[in-house]
Amino acid sequence: MEDRIETGWLFDFYGPLLTERQRKLLSLYCEEDFSLSEIAAQEGISRQGVYDAVHRGARQLEAYEEQLGLLERYRRLTQGLGECLEILRDAPGEQARRARARLQQLLSQEEE
Repeated sequence: MEDRIETGWLFDFYGPLLTERQRKLLSLYCEEDFSLSEIAAQEGISRQGVYDAVHRGARQLEAYEEQLGLLERYRRLTQGLGECLEILRDAPGEQARRARARLQQLLSQEEE
């Protein structure tokens, strides 16, 4: 399950770099939560064919992350923003309130 979630995150970042076929199969697998058998039946291919395509696509996504590191950068930024928000949570004053509001806004935008 954890691998599927990680693949879903990678798919969100790098999915447009895959072929249309890879995108379709990985979308069914990660976003629609279809089983390999369900995808095979829908697409008219063997379960082994789906398995091979999904895992080849997942490996490609991992290779993109190794080269570009966008998901890791996103995670570091959102974690840092969250830490700053937590530090400011109890700070008094109007500037602290505005900083909290802005940090919350940035976090909300990133989560969309």
